[in-house]
Amino acid sequence: MAKLPTVAIVGQTNVGKSSLFNRLYGSQEAIVAREAGTTRDNVVRRITEADKTFWLVDTAGLKSAEDEFEATIQEQIVEATEVADVIVVVVDSTQYPSDEDRRIAKTALKSKKPVILVTNKTDIKGNLPIDEFRRLGVKDIIRTSAEHNDGIDELLESIVDHLPVVKATEPDDVLRIALIGRPNVGKSHLFNTLAGKQQAVVANIAGTTRDVNRVQVNYHKQAIELLDTAGIRRQGKQEVGIEKFSVLRTLAAIEEADVCFLLMDVNELNVQLDQRLAGLIAEAGKGLVLVVSKWDSVEDKDAYTRDALAPKIAYNFKFTPWAPLIFTSSVTGQNVTKLYDLALDIIKRRDQTTKTRVLNDLLQNAIQKHPPSGLKNTHPKLRYMVQTDTLPPWFVIYGSNLKFVHWSYKRHLERLIRETYDYAGTPIKLSFRDEKQIKSNRERVARGLEPVTKAYKKAKNAEK
Repeated sequence: MAKLPTVAIVGQTNVGKSSLFNRLYGSQEAIVAREAGTTRDNVVRRITEADKTFWLVDTAGLKSAEDEFEATIQEQIVEATEVADVIVVVVDSTQYPSDEDRRIAKTALKSKKPVILVTNKTDIKGNLPIDEFRRLGVKDIIRTSAEHNDGIDELLESIVDHLPVVKATEPDDVLRIALIGRPNVGKSHLFNTLAGKQQAVVANIAGTTRDVNRVQVNYHKQAIELLDTAGIRRQGKQEVGIEKFSVLRTLAAIEEADVCFLLMDVNELNVQLDQRLAGLIAEAGKGLVLVVSKWDSVEDKDAYTRDALAPKIAYNFKFTPWAPLIFTSSVTGQNVTKLYDLALDIIKRRDQTTKTRVLNDLLQNAIQKHPPSGLKNTHPKLRYMVQTDTLPPWFVIYGSNLKFVHWSYKRHLERLIRETYDYAGTPIKLSFRDEKQIKSNRERVARGLEPVTKAYKKAKNAEK
């Protein structure tokens, strides 16, 4: 398995970071379709361009300015330099570089990571020439207008050119579990309890990311490595008992894990950030367990029962209805061992394969009962379906006019697959391949021509 590189967008407020982020993502034909009620407000997106895939992170967009855990601009850039593989520094092209801009650029350059300087808002009258920004010391400077989509393709191309070569790690038999959640929801306590529950602790493993604590245990002859993302507190920089949420470190842990335990404090449920984190885990294709922590702190369990809470939690996480829900207490040890059993069950389901004949019977029955709708004279034709991958399970449907398949029909097909095969605890991915386009590209390649890709069409349109 190869770890995807991370590209972080940093800069001062009101320079257009989020608009730039949306343009970069919006210019892609997303691998996973954006569906209503899922992760459309996330600030982390997986992007594929020129056969390279990476995470794009808007470091400023995760939390509101009023939030007590909001990191300062300088903390964001420090975090980006430590964790990201490519750093995109954004400045306002209508303003002369400020001291803050210079500090951000200097910190980014000191990291020795590839740095791209973006001078945004070039559509506004009075924008400054590019030479005014060379004093920031960044060699690669790209002028953009996120508002008018200018310079976005050039920026995307530059990002791809700077991405490191991804090396696939050798597969092993270790099940990696990451504890994910907001600050102070009990991640460290659960980490210690899970590690302490086992007598056969192999070793404390030195982490590649120094601020992620990890330990390896054995459970039912299965080697399990626990990743604790709560270990992000920097000595001397944060008050005792307060941990600042770190999107990049959390993303790195999610990317490394097979299964994620998303912890939520029973006394602070229905928090939007919890939903965003669940969306990140699902989009990364990882196993997910919703863990309600600190159950021991609930005094009146008769009036505040699991049966009363479970439907409310399920409603807030209706975009991940496949994720199991469990109530735990690290103090009493309630259901802690069950977490291991859940993780073992999920990894088996993630690795299971299906029968093509069963999948195609499912597809044909679905079409007969409820064919996909399209335009007046153009309807999608779904011909056959195959499973192409596991971890997570990935299904590809071949046919024609597939761009007209509505997201609700895709969700319907996913539900049918889940009713046929047990994929509880793991997301599944659906892709659609147009047979006519595949055939056309093959013919062009055979004639020594470029395949008709989105980039190819853009270039041709530019020539016209």
